[in-house]
Amino acid sequence: MAIEAMVDMSSQLGAEPALDDKIRCDACPVMCYIKPGMTGACDRYANRAGELVRVDPHVLLEQAISGGTELVPFTQPVDWDGTIVQTPERFVTAIGAGTTYPDYKPAPFIVSSEIDGVDMVTVVTEGIFSYCGVKVKIDTDRFVGPETSPVRVAGEQIGHVTTGEYGSQMLSLGGVHHLTGGSKKEGRVTCQALLDLSNGHAVEMSVDGGATLIVEAGKPPIVNGQTETRMRVGCGSATIGIFAKQWLGKADEVVVVDDHITGVLSEHQAGKMLDIPPTGIRLKGRRSTPGRYFQVAEPGTGWGGTNISDPLSILGDFDPKHAFPGLRLLMVSTTGEHAAYYELDEALRPVEMAMPEPLIEPVERIAENCEPALCTVLFIGGAGGSLRAGVTENPVRLTRSIKDALTNVTCGGAPVYLWPGGGITFMVDVTRLPDNAFGYVPTPALVAPLEFTLRLSDYAALGGHMDHVRPLASLTGGQSIPNRRDNPWPFARRIAGELSH
Repeated sequence: MAIEAMVDMSSQLGAEPALDDKIRCDACPVMCYIKPGMTGACDRYANRAGELVRVDPHVLLEQAISGGTELVPFTQPVDWDGTIVQTPERFVTAIGAGTTYPDYKPAPFIVSSEIDGVDMVTVVTEGIFSYCGVKVKIDTDRFVGPETSPVRVAGEQIGHVTTGEYGSQMLSLGGVHHLTGGSKKEGRVTCQALLDLSNGHAVEMSVDGGATLIVEAGKPPIVNGQTETRMRVGCGSATIGIFAKQWLGKADEVVVVDDHITGVLSEHQAGKMLDIPPTGIRLKGRRSTPGRYFQVAEPGTGWGGTNISDPLSILGDFDPKHAFPGLRLLMVSTTGEHAAYYELDEALRPVEMAMPEPLIEPVERIAENCEPALCTVLFIGGAGGSLRAGVTENPVRLTRSIKDALTNVTCGGAPVYLWPGGGITFMVDVTRLPDNAFGYVPTPALVAPLEFTLRLSDYAALGGHMDHVRPLASLTGGQSIPNRRDNPWPFARRIAGELSH
Protein backbone atom coordinates (compact mmCIF):
# COMPACT_ATOMS: atom_id res chain seq x y z
CA MET A 1 0.00 0.00 0.00
CA ALA A 2 1.34 3.40 -0.93
CA ILE A 3 1.64 5.66 2.08
CA GLU A 4 0.50 9.17 1.19
CA ALA A 5 -0.91 11.94 3.35
CA MET A 6 -1.85 15.54 3.25
CA VAL A 7 1.05 17.91 3.76
CA ASP A 8 1.48 18.83 7.45
CA MET A 9 -1.09 16.19 8.42
CA SER A 10 1.31 14.69 10.95
CA SER A 11 1.22 17.90 12.95
CA GLN A 12 -2.47 17.27 13.56
CA LEU A 13 -1.96 13.79 14.97
CA GLY A 14 -0.52 12.49 18.18
CA ALA A 15 1.94 9.62 18.30
CA GLU A 16 3.89 8.09 21.16
CA PRO A 17 7.44 6.85 20.49
CA ALA A 18 7.87 3.13 21.09
CA LEU A 19 10.56 0.47 20.98
CA ASP A 20 11.95 -1.01 17.76
CA ASP A 21 11.00 2.06 15.71
CA LYS A 22 7.29 1.38 16.23
CA ILE A 23 5.03 4.30 16.95
CA ARG A 24 1.78 4.23 18.81
CA CYS A 25 -1.29 5.68 17.09
CA ASP A 26 -3.78 7.47 19.32
CA ALA A 27 -6.45 8.18 16.67
CA CYS A 28 -8.82 5.63 18.21
CA PRO A 29 -9.12 3.48 21.35
CA VAL A 30 -7.27 0.51 19.76
CA MET A 31 -3.94 2.38 20.13
CA CYS A 32 -2.01 0.31 17.57
CA TYR A 33 1.78 -0.01 17.60
CA ILE A 34 2.74 0.49 13.96
CA LYS A 35 6.01 -0.64 12.42
CA PRO A 36 7.79 1.60 9.88
CA GLY A 37 6.16 1.34 6.45
CA MET A 38 3.08 -0.40 7.88
CA THR A 39 -0.48 0.72 8.55
CA GLY A 40 -2.58 0.28 11.66
CA ALA A 41 -5.49 -2.12 12.01
CA CYS A 42 -7.87 0.39 10.42
CA ASP A 43 -5.65 0.89 7.32
CA ARG A 44 -6.16 4.64 7.79
CA TYR A 45 -2.98 5.60 9.65
CA ALA A 46 0.59 4.57 8.92
CA ASN A 47 4.15 4.87 10.18
CA ARG A 48 6.15 6.78 7.59
CA ALA A 49 9.76 7.11 8.72
CA GLY A 50 8.69 7.48 12.33
CA GLU A 51 5.83 9.89 11.67
CA LEU A 52 2.16 9.03 12.09
CA VAL A 53 0.36 10.01 8.91
CA ARG A 54 -3.15 9.67 7.54
CA VAL A 55 -3.11 7.29 4.56
CA ASP A 56 -6.11 8.75 2.72
CA PRO A 57 -5.90 12.30 1.39
CA HIS A 58 -7.94 15.02 3.00
CA VAL A 59 -10.89 15.94 0.77
CA LEU A 60 -12.06 19.44 -0.12
CA LEU A 61 -15.17 20.13 -2.16
CA GLU A 62 -14.84 22.56 -5.02
CA GLN A 63 -17.64 24.67 -6.43
CA ALA A 64 -16.42 25.55 -9.90
CA ILE A 65 -19.42 27.68 -10.78
CA SER A 66 -22.80 28.34 -9.24
CA GLY A 67 -25.19 25.47 -9.84
CA GLY A 68 -22.49 23.05 -10.92
CA THR A 69 -23.21 23.44 -14.65
CA GLU A 70 -20.64 21.75 -16.85
CA LEU A 71 -18.57 24.02 -19.08
CA VAL A 72 -16.64 23.17 -22.21
CA PRO A 73 -13.78 25.55 -23.09
CA PHE A 74 -14.05 27.26 -26.47
CA THR A 75 -10.31 27.02 -26.93
CA GLN A 76 -7.80 24.98 -25.03
CA PRO A 77 -4.36 26.57 -24.62
CA VAL A 78 -1.42 24.23 -24.61
CA ASP A 79 -0.61 25.05 -21.00
CA TRP A 80 -4.23 24.78 -19.80
CA ASP A 81 -4.35 22.63 -16.65
CA GLY A 82 -8.00 21.70 -16.97
CA THR A 83 -9.24 24.30 -14.52
CA ILE A 84 -12.32 26.06 -15.86
CA VAL A 85 -12.60 28.65 -13.09
CA GLN A 86 -9.30 29.82 -11.66
CA THR A 87 -10.56 30.80 -8.20
CA PRO A 88 -13.14 28.18 -7.18
CA GLU A 89 -14.99 28.34 -3.91
CA ARG A 90 -13.91 25.53 -1.63
CA PHE A 91 -15.41 23.75 1.34
CA VAL A 92 -13.24 21.66 3.64
CA THR A 93 -14.77 18.27 4.49
CA ALA A 94 -13.87 15.90 7.30
CA ILE A 95 -13.00 13.06 4.91
CA GLY A 96 -9.39 12.18 5.61
CA ALA A 97 -9.12 14.83 8.33
CA GLY A 98 -8.46 12.59 11.34
CA THR A 99 -10.13 12.28 14.72
CA THR A 100 -10.11 14.03 18.08
CA TYR A 101 -9.40 10.86 20.09
CA PRO A 102 -8.76 10.74 23.07
CA ASP A 103 -11.34 13.51 22.96
CA TYR A 104 -9.67 16.40 24.72
CA LYS A 105 -8.02 17.61 21.50
CA PRO A 106 -9.53 20.27 19.25
CA ALA A 107 -10.90 19.08 15.92
CA PRO A 108 -8.18 18.33 13.32
CA PHE A 109 -9.17 21.27 11.12
CA ILE A 110 -10.93 24.46 12.20
CA VAL A 111 -10.93 26.49 9.03
CA SER A 112 -11.99 30.09 8.50
CA SER A 113 -13.16 31.66 5.26
CA GLU A 114 -15.05 34.72 4.09
CA ILE A 115 -18.34 34.15 2.28
CA ASP A 116 -20.17 37.17 0.88
CA GLY A 117 -18.44 39.41 3.37
CA VAL A 118 -19.28 37.19 6.36
CA ASP A 119 -16.48 35.55 8.33
CA MET A 120 -17.26 31.83 8.58
CA VAL A 121 -15.63 28.85 10.22
CA THR A 122 -15.95 25.14 9.46
CA VAL A 123 -14.97 22.62 12.12
CA VAL A 124 -14.27 19.16 10.72
CA THR A 125 -13.57 15.84 12.35
CA GLU A 126 -13.89 12.17 11.57
CA GLY A 127 -16.15 10.90 14.31
CA ILE A 128 -15.72 7.42 15.79
CA PHE A 129 -19.25 6.02 16.06
CA SER A 130 -20.05 3.02 18.20
CA TYR A 131 -23.59 4.34 18.38
CA CYS A 132 -24.42 4.09 14.70
CA GLY A 133 -26.18 2.00 12.14
CA VAL A 134 -27.94 2.16 8.80
CA LYS A 135 -31.59 2.30 7.88
CA VAL A 136 -32.25 0.44 4.66
CA LYS A 137 -35.25 0.95 2.38
CA ILE A 138 -35.77 -1.90 -0.08
CA ASP A 139 -38.24 -1.20 -2.87
CA THR A 140 -40.06 -4.48 -3.32
CA ASP A 141 -43.49 -6.07 -3.00
CA ARG A 142 -41.95 -9.45 -2.35
CA PHE A 143 -42.00 -10.86 1.14
CA VAL A 144 -38.70 -10.13 2.85
CA GLY A 145 -39.54 -11.58 6.26
CA PRO A 146 -41.72 -11.07 9.32
CA GLU A 147 -41.32 -7.82 11.26
CA THR A 148 -38.65 -7.99 14.00
CA SER A 149 -37.05 -11.04 12.33
CA PRO A 150 -33.25 -11.10 12.61
CA VAL A 151 -31.21 -10.02 9.59
CA ARG A 152 -27.97 -11.99 9.30
CA VAL A 153 -24.67 -11.70 7.47
CA ALA A 154 -22.34 -14.71 7.58
CA GLY A 155 -24.67 -16.23 10.16
CA GLU A 156 -24.38 -13.31 12.58
CA GLN A 157 -27.33 -11.09 13.42
CA ILE A 158 -26.62 -7.50 12.37
CA GLY A 159 -30.12 -6.05 12.68
CA HIS A 160 -33.79 -6.77 12.13
CA VAL A 161 -36.75 -6.22 9.83
CA THR A 162 -38.95 -3.26 10.70
CA THR A 163 -42.10 -2.02 8.98
CA GLY A 164 -43.35 -2.54 5.47
CA GLU A 165 -44.08 0.80 3.83
CA TYR A 166 -45.74 1.78 0.57
CA GLY A 167 -44.00 -0.57 -1.82
CA SER A 168 -40.89 -0.82 0.33
CA GLN A 169 -39.53 -2.89 3.18
CA MET A 170 -37.45 -1.30 5.91
CA LEU A 171 -34.47 -2.81 7.71
CA SER A 172 -32.69 -1.48 10.78
CA LEU A 173 -29.07 -2.63 10.80
CA GLY A 174 -26.23 -2.08 13.21
CA GLY A 175 -26.47 -0.19 16.46
CA VAL A 176 -24.37 -0.38 19.56
CA HIS A 177 -25.83 -3.67 20.79
CA HIS A 178 -24.72 -5.53 17.66
CA LEU A 179 -21.39 -3.72 17.48
CA THR A 180 -20.41 -4.16 21.14
CA GLY A 181 -23.06 -6.17 22.96
CA GLY A 182 -22.62 -9.56 21.31
CA SER A 183 -19.71 -11.82 20.47
CA LYS A 184 -16.52 -10.53 18.89
CA LYS A 185 -17.53 -12.11 15.59
CA GLU A 186 -20.92 -10.43 15.68
CA GLY A 187 -19.26 -7.08 16.23
CA ARG A 188 -16.74 -7.60 13.43
CA VAL A 189 -19.34 -8.81 10.95
CA THR A 190 -21.72 -5.98 11.83
CA CYS A 191 -18.97 -3.38 11.46
CA GLN A 192 -17.88 -4.74 8.08
CA ALA A 193 -21.46 -4.90 6.79
CA LEU A 194 -22.16 -1.32 7.88
CA LEU A 195 -18.91 -0.13 6.33
CA ASP A 196 -19.65 -1.85 3.02
CA LEU A 197 -23.21 -0.54 2.89
CA SER A 198 -22.14 2.99 3.77
CA ASN A 199 -19.42 2.98 1.11
CA GLY A 200 -21.83 1.80 -1.57
CA HIS A 201 -20.78 -1.84 -1.79
CA ALA A 202 -23.13 -4.80 -2.15
CA VAL A 203 -23.86 -6.89 0.95
CA GLU A 204 -25.57 -10.28 0.92
CA MET A 205 -27.83 -10.93 3.88
CA SER A 206 -30.61 -13.27 4.93
CA VAL A 207 -33.75 -12.85 7.00
CA ASP A 208 -34.84 -15.54 9.44
CA GLY A 209 -38.06 -17.02 8.08
CA GLY A 210 -37.77 -14.86 4.98
CA ALA A 211 -35.67 -14.06 1.95
CA THR A 212 -32.06 -13.77 0.98
CA LEU A 213 -31.16 -10.25 -0.11
CA ILE A 214 -28.37 -8.44 -1.89
CA VAL A 215 -28.43 -4.78 -0.94
CA GLU A 216 -26.38 -2.03 -2.57
CA ALA A 217 -27.16 1.66 -2.17
CA GLY A 218 -28.63 3.18 -5.30
CA LYS A 219 -29.03 -0.20 -7.04
CA PRO A 220 -32.05 -2.50 -7.45
CA PRO A 221 -32.47 -5.01 -4.63
CA ILE A 222 -32.03 -8.70 -5.38
CA VAL A 223 -34.59 -10.84 -3.53
CA ASN A 224 -34.08 -14.60 -3.57
CA GLY A 225 -31.86 -14.21 -6.61
CA GLN A 226 -34.38 -12.11 -8.54
CA THR A 227 -33.56 -8.50 -9.37
CA GLU A 228 -36.41 -6.12 -8.66
CA THR A 229 -37.19 -3.67 -11.43
CA ARG A 230 -40.16 -1.64 -10.22
CA MET A 231 -42.05 -0.46 -7.17
CA ARG A 232 -45.80 -0.86 -6.89
CA VAL A 233 -47.88 1.98 -8.27
CA GLY A 234 -49.98 1.82 -5.09
CA CYS A 235 -51.92 -0.68 -3.02
CA GLY A 236 -54.69 -2.66 -4.68
CA SER A 237 -57.31 -0.12 -3.66
CA ALA A 238 -55.25 2.85 -4.86
CA THR A 239 -54.60 1.10 -8.18
CA ILE A 240 -58.34 0.67 -8.66
CA GLY A 241 -58.88 4.35 -8.01
CA ILE A 242 -56.10 5.44 -10.36
CA PHE A 243 -57.05 3.32 -13.36
CA ALA A 244 -60.80 2.75 -12.94
CA LYS A 245 -61.79 4.98 -15.87
CA GLN A 246 -59.21 3.32 -18.11
CA TRP A 247 -60.81 -0.08 -17.50
CA LEU A 248 -64.37 1.18 -17.96
CA GLY A 249 -66.09 -0.67 -20.80
CA LYS A 250 -63.08 -2.93 -21.39
CA ALA A 251 -63.72 -5.34 -18.50
CA ASP A 252 -66.74 -6.07 -16.31
CA GLU A 253 -64.61 -6.69 -13.23
CA VAL A 254 -61.04 -5.98 -12.17
CA VAL A 255 -59.23 -7.43 -9.17
CA VAL A 256 -55.88 -5.91 -8.19
CA VAL A 257 -54.06 -8.52 -6.12
CA ASP A 258 -52.06 -7.14 -3.21
CA ASP A 259 -50.69 -8.69 -0.05
CA HIS A 260 -51.94 -5.75 1.99
CA ILE A 261 -55.11 -4.31 0.40
CA THR A 262 -56.62 -6.13 -2.59
CA GLY A 263 -58.99 -4.00 -4.64
CA VAL A 264 -62.23 -5.02 -6.43
CA LEU A 265 -63.50 -2.57 -9.05
CA SER A 266 -67.25 -3.22 -8.92
CA GLU A 267 -67.39 -2.86 -5.13
CA HIS A 268 -64.92 0.01 -4.85
CA GLN A 269 -66.21 3.56 -4.53
CA ALA A 270 -64.51 4.37 -7.83
CA GLY A 271 -66.59 1.66 -9.49
CA LYS A 272 -69.76 2.92 -7.85
CA MET A 273 -69.12 6.44 -9.12
CA LEU A 274 -68.70 5.00 -12.64
CA ASP A 275 -71.95 3.00 -12.35
CA ILE A 276 -70.23 -0.37 -12.70
CA PRO A 277 -72.84 -2.98 -11.69
CA PRO A 278 -72.21 -5.81 -9.20
CA THR A 279 -70.61 -8.88 -10.75
CA GLY A 280 -71.26 -11.45 -8.04
CA ILE A 281 -67.53 -11.86 -7.39
CA ARG A 282 -66.54 -13.25 -4.02
CA LEU A 283 -63.08 -12.88 -2.52
CA LYS A 284 -61.44 -14.81 0.24
CA GLY A 285 -59.89 -12.79 3.01
CA ARG A 286 -61.23 -10.11 5.34
CA ARG A 287 -63.43 -7.43 3.83
CA SER A 288 -62.62 -3.93 5.00
CA THR A 289 -64.47 -1.03 3.42
CA PRO A 290 -66.29 -1.70 0.11
CA GLY A 291 -63.93 -3.01 -2.55
CA ARG A 292 -60.99 -3.39 -0.17
CA TYR A 293 -59.88 -6.77 1.20
CA PHE A 294 -57.17 -7.67 3.72
CA GLN A 295 -55.34 -11.01 4.10
CA VAL A 296 -56.44 -12.60 0.83
CA ALA A 297 -53.30 -14.76 0.98
CA GLU A 298 -50.08 -15.17 2.90
CA PRO A 299 -47.08 -12.92 2.18
CA GLY A 300 -44.67 -14.26 -0.41
CA THR A 301 -42.87 -13.60 -3.67
CA GLY A 302 -45.80 -14.19 -6.02
CA TRP A 303 -48.65 -12.02 -7.25
CA GLY A 304 -48.71 -8.64 -5.51
CA GLY A 305 -46.34 -9.75 -2.76
CA THR A 306 -48.50 -12.75 -1.85
CA ASN A 307 -47.57 -16.42 -1.93
CA ILE A 308 -49.91 -17.28 -4.81
CA SER A 309 -49.04 -18.11 -8.39
CA ASP A 310 -52.68 -18.73 -9.43
CA PRO A 311 -54.79 -15.61 -8.85
CA LEU A 312 -58.01 -17.62 -9.03
CA SER A 313 -57.06 -19.20 -5.70
CA ILE A 314 -58.24 -16.06 -3.88
CA LEU A 315 -61.71 -16.22 -5.46
CA GLY A 316 -64.77 -18.04 -4.21
CA ASP A 317 -67.80 -19.01 -6.31
CA PHE A 318 -69.51 -16.22 -8.20
CA ASP A 319 -73.01 -15.26 -7.03
CA PRO A 320 -75.44 -16.31 -9.81
CA LYS A 321 -77.74 -13.42 -8.90
CA HIS A 322 -75.27 -11.02 -10.50
CA ALA A 323 -72.72 -13.08 -12.46
CA PHE A 324 -73.40 -14.16 -16.04
CA PRO A 325 -71.67 -16.26 -18.73
CA GLY A 326 -69.16 -14.23 -20.69
CA LEU A 327 -68.40 -11.86 -17.79
CA ARG A 328 -64.99 -10.32 -18.47
CA LEU A 329 -62.56 -10.48 -15.53
CA LEU A 330 -59.10 -8.88 -15.38
CA MET A 331 -56.76 -9.83 -12.57
CA VAL A 332 -53.56 -7.83 -12.22
CA SER A 333 -50.86 -7.12 -9.63
CA THR A 334 -49.89 -3.73 -8.22
CA THR A 335 -46.79 -3.55 -10.45
CA GLY A 336 -48.36 -4.92 -13.63
CA GLU A 337 -45.78 -7.70 -13.47
CA HIS A 338 -48.59 -10.26 -13.29
CA ALA A 339 -51.81 -10.02 -15.27
CA ALA A 340 -54.39 -12.49 -16.56
CA TYR A 341 -57.74 -12.25 -18.34
CA TYR A 342 -60.72 -14.59 -17.84
CA GLU A 343 -64.28 -15.00 -19.03
CA LEU A 344 -66.98 -16.91 -17.14
CA ASP A 345 -68.28 -20.07 -18.78
CA GLU A 346 -71.86 -21.40 -18.56
CA ALA A 347 -71.14 -22.74 -15.07
CA LEU A 348 -69.84 -19.30 -14.01
CA ARG A 349 -66.28 -20.58 -13.74
CA PRO A 350 -63.42 -18.30 -14.89
CA VAL A 351 -61.64 -19.56 -18.00
CA GLU A 352 -58.30 -17.94 -18.89
CA MET A 353 -58.13 -16.41 -22.32
CA ALA A 354 -55.72 -14.24 -24.31
CA MET A 355 -55.52 -10.65 -23.09
CA PRO A 356 -57.80 -8.51 -25.28
CA GLU A 357 -56.09 -5.71 -27.17
CA PRO A 358 -58.04 -2.92 -25.37
CA LEU A 359 -56.74 -4.14 -21.98
CA ILE A 360 -53.08 -4.37 -22.92
CA GLU A 361 -52.47 -0.62 -22.72
CA PRO A 362 -54.13 -0.17 -19.27
CA VAL A 363 -52.06 -3.04 -17.89
CA GLU A 364 -48.88 -1.59 -19.37
CA ARG A 365 -49.88 1.79 -17.92
CA ILE A 366 -49.60 0.29 -14.44
CA ALA A 367 -46.01 -0.77 -15.12
CA GLU A 368 -45.25 2.61 -16.70
CA ASN A 369 -46.32 4.37 -13.51
CA CYS A 370 -44.14 2.23 -11.26
CA GLU A 371 -40.92 3.92 -10.20
CA PRO A 372 -37.63 2.00 -10.45
CA ALA A 373 -36.92 -0.26 -7.48
CA LEU A 374 -33.83 0.80 -5.56
CA CYS A 375 -32.04 0.22 -2.28
CA THR A 376 -31.65 3.31 -0.11
CA VAL A 377 -29.05 3.31 2.68
CA LEU A 378 -29.12 6.02 5.34
CA PHE A 379 -26.24 6.15 7.79
CA ILE A 380 -27.41 7.21 11.25
CA GLY A 381 -25.12 8.23 14.07
CA GLY A 382 -25.20 10.00 17.38
CA ALA A 383 -22.55 12.70 17.80
CA GLY A 384 -21.77 12.48 21.50
CA GLY A 385 -19.76 14.54 23.92
CA SER A 386 -16.34 13.39 22.73
CA LEU A 387 -16.90 14.64 19.20
CA ARG A 388 -18.48 17.89 20.40
CA ALA A 389 -15.52 18.57 22.68
CA GLY A 390 -13.40 18.92 19.57
CA VAL A 391 -15.55 21.88 18.61
CA THR A 392 -15.93 23.64 21.97
CA GLU A 393 -14.89 23.18 25.57
CA ASN A 394 -18.58 23.43 26.53
CA PRO A 395 -20.20 20.76 24.30
CA VAL A 396 -23.83 21.56 25.11
CA ARG A 397 -23.41 24.95 23.45
CA LEU A 398 -22.76 23.26 20.12
CA THR A 399 -25.97 21.26 20.49
CA ARG A 400 -27.92 24.41 21.27
CA SER A 401 -26.32 26.24 18.37
CA ILE A 402 -27.47 23.49 16.00
CA LYS A 403 -31.00 23.53 17.42
CA ASP A 404 -31.08 27.31 16.99
CA ALA A 405 -30.03 26.93 13.32
CA LEU A 406 -26.85 28.91 13.91
CA THR A 407 -24.69 25.92 12.93
CA ASN A 408 -25.10 23.94 9.73
CA VAL A 409 -24.21 20.24 9.95
CA THR A 410 -22.98 18.27 6.95
CA CYS A 411 -21.48 14.82 6.48
CA GLY A 412 -18.71 14.78 3.92
CA GLY A 413 -20.30 17.91 2.47
CA ALA A 414 -23.68 16.18 2.08
CA PRO A 415 -26.85 17.49 3.72
CA VAL A 416 -28.07 15.61 6.79
CA TYR A 417 -31.37 15.16 8.56
CA LEU A 418 -31.13 16.06 12.24
CA TRP A 419 -33.49 14.23 14.55
CA PRO A 420 -35.50 16.36 16.97
CA GLY A 421 -34.98 15.96 20.69
CA GLY A 422 -31.78 15.80 22.66
CA GLY A 423 -28.29 15.29 21.33
CA ILE A 424 -27.04 15.42 17.74
CA THR A 425 -28.49 12.39 15.97
CA PHE A 426 -28.17 12.70 12.21
CA MET A 427 -28.96 10.67 9.11
CA VAL A 428 -27.40 10.98 5.68
CA ASP A 429 -28.00 9.32 2.32
CA VAL A 430 -24.71 7.53 1.66
CA THR A 431 -25.01 7.97 -2.10
CA ARG A 432 -24.60 11.74 -1.67
CA LEU A 433 -21.10 11.45 -0.20
CA PRO A 434 -17.84 11.04 -2.12
CA ASP A 435 -16.66 7.48 -2.68
CA ASN A 436 -15.31 5.59 0.33
CA ALA A 437 -16.05 8.44 2.72
CA PHE A 438 -16.56 6.06 5.66
CA GLY A 439 -13.93 4.14 7.57
CA TYR A 440 -13.73 1.95 10.65
CA VAL A 441 -11.70 1.19 13.70
CA PRO A 442 -11.57 -2.35 15.06
CA THR A 443 -13.03 -1.48 18.48
CA PRO A 444 -15.36 -2.07 16.45
CA ALA A 445 -16.88 1.24 15.32
CA LEU A 446 -17.46 3.18 12.14
CA VAL A 447 -15.70 6.42 11.27
CA ALA A 448 -17.83 9.05 9.57
CA PRO A 449 -16.98 12.61 8.47
CA LEU A 450 -18.82 15.46 10.13
CA GLU A 451 -18.59 19.20 9.53
CA PHE A 452 -20.00 22.09 11.54
CA THR A 453 -20.23 25.44 9.72
CA LEU A 454 -21.15 28.71 11.41
CA ARG A 455 -20.23 32.37 11.61
CA LEU A 456 -16.89 33.01 13.21
CA SER A 457 -18.50 35.33 15.76
CA ASP A 458 -20.96 32.61 16.77
CA TYR A 459 -18.11 30.14 17.07
CA ALA A 460 -16.31 32.46 19.45
CA ALA A 461 -19.52 32.94 21.46
CA LEU A 462 -20.02 29.22 22.00
CA GLY A 463 -16.51 28.87 23.38
CA GLY A 464 -14.82 27.40 20.34
CA HIS A 465 -11.12 26.64 20.07
CA MET A 466 -10.27 30.03 18.60
CA ASP A 467 -6.52 29.54 18.94
CA HIS A 468 -6.76 26.63 16.47
CA VAL A 469 -8.63 28.53 13.75
CA ARG A 470 -6.62 28.63 10.53
CA PRO A 471 -7.41 30.19 7.14
CA LEU A 472 -8.56 28.01 4.28
CA ALA A 473 -5.60 29.20 2.22
CA SER A 474 -3.23 27.55 4.70
CA LEU A 475 -4.38 24.05 3.70
CA THR A 476 -1.95 22.49 1.27
CA GLY A 477 -2.05 19.18 -0.51
CA GLY A 478 -5.11 17.06 -0.11
CA GLN A 479 -7.61 16.24 -2.81
CA SER A 480 -10.14 18.62 -4.36
CA ILE A 481 -13.26 17.09 -5.91
CA PRO A 482 -16.32 18.76 -7.43
CA ASN A 483 -19.41 19.12 -5.29
CA ARG A 484 -22.30 16.90 -6.34
CA ARG A 485 -24.91 18.74 -8.37
CA ASP A 486 -27.79 17.45 -6.24
CA ASN A 487 -26.14 18.56 -2.99
CA PRO A 488 -26.66 22.12 -1.83
CA TRP A 489 -23.43 24.04 -1.42
CA PRO A 490 -22.65 23.82 2.32
CA PHE A 491 -22.23 27.59 2.58
CA ALA A 492 -25.52 28.19 0.77
CA ARG A 493 -27.75 27.63 3.78
CA ARG A 494 -29.04 30.81 5.40
CA ILE A 495 -27.42 31.02 8.81
CA ALA A 496 -29.17 33.16 11.41
CA GLY A 497 -30.85 35.14 8.63
CA GLU A 498 -27.64 36.86 7.59
CA LEU A 499 -25.99 34.60 5.04
CA SER A 500 -27.53 33.49 1.78
CA HIS A 501 -25.50 32.50 -1.26
